[in-house]
Amino acid sequence: MAKPLLDDIEKIKTVDKSNMINFCADSAELYREAAKLTNKIKVNYSKPDNVIVAGMGGSGIGGDLLKDWMRNKTAVPIEVNREYQLPAYAGKKSLMLITSYSGDTEESLSAFLDALKRKCMIYCISSGGSLLENAERLKVPYLRVPGGMPPRAALPYLFVPLIMLMEKMGLVSGASEELSEALALLEKIGRGNSLEKPAKENVSKTLALNIGQTAPVVYGFGFYRSVAERFKQQFNENSKVPAKWEVFSELNHNEIVGWERAGELGKCFSAIFIRDRDEPTEIRSRIEITKELVGQAGLGLFEIYAQGKSPLAKMLSTICIGDFTSVYLAVLHGVDPTPVKTINYLKDALKENGVKEKIISELSKLN
Repeated sequence: MAKPLLDDIEKIKTVDKSNMINFCADSAELYREAAKLTNKIKVNYSKPDNVIVAGMGGSGIGGDLLKDWMRNKTAVPIEVNREYQLPAYAGKKSLMLITSYSGDTEESLSAFLDALKRKCMIYCISSGGSLLENAERLKVPYLRVPGGMPPRAALPYLFVPLIMLMEKMGLVSGASEELSEALALLEKIGRGNSLEKPAKENVSKTLALNIGQTAPVVYGFGFYRSVAERFKQQFNENSKVPAKWEVFSELNHNEIVGWERAGELGKCFSAIFIRDRDEPTEIRSRIEITKELVGQAGLGLFEIYAQGKSPLAKMLSTICIGDFTSVYLAVLHGVDPTPVKTINYLKDALKENGVKEKIISELSKLN
């Protein structure tokens, strides 16, 4: 009797040609190496009035995670900038964190240029490219991270430096302890969701099988807001499927009405609720009622409970499950998770407008 697809390791490897699953399995080690790398971070900046993280896609999600993680830890406002220009308030008392894995992301380079003109306090995180070339030339502090990975797989190297930088600047405390707990937990999750672990004992394989051919809708709350966003991005890039994310309790003021007349369309979606055994009573009530309402619309209903005690451990443990799930879902669809042909096509097409070249030219004139 033939093995089910997700229990056939050799067949999985023939689909996942670039071994995206290995980045999931090696998650703990990648975060551990990223933590060691942050020993190189040195800054002499004063306490900022605000923090702005500029980044896109897999490079930008670290900023969202940082914002949610720090929400109850600091009085300093944090914003994630996904525009070419910075918000009007950005200035000399703003700490500008530029994250671009390639170092050549058009929007991030533009934000870097804008930050330089406004004389912001700047720190860059990248594997190279024009960003680090100019940061080095202009003596802007930076951290060079290992290259050669898809940006979404490099999350440990793009997120951990952010939280450790915040700790070194005295904006938060306890980051190192939370990360230690997360590392131990990621080791366990890596084993429990590995290729070798059969679907009946594997949370990620089971979730992927349940999602099947439907489009995932991910619901988060609190600091799981950005975790839900990460799930959505991974389903898009790894699984190559449409997906969306929403957050409690905002979704109770609009999203749920959209399912009222879904009809047969509702069966085309799966709702994934990110849960926490310590979730506030008011959120738990909203989730349970929402499950009932969404279930009536025909959506498949699934839950993922976060593991760990600290916020960081809970966030990273849940993200790891989502990353695994997105790869297994790609395999079920017979799609190699790694290539992102549409994004590459877009980047090539955008070269014709000359915007990136203009930004790099302007950077070269600064000294």
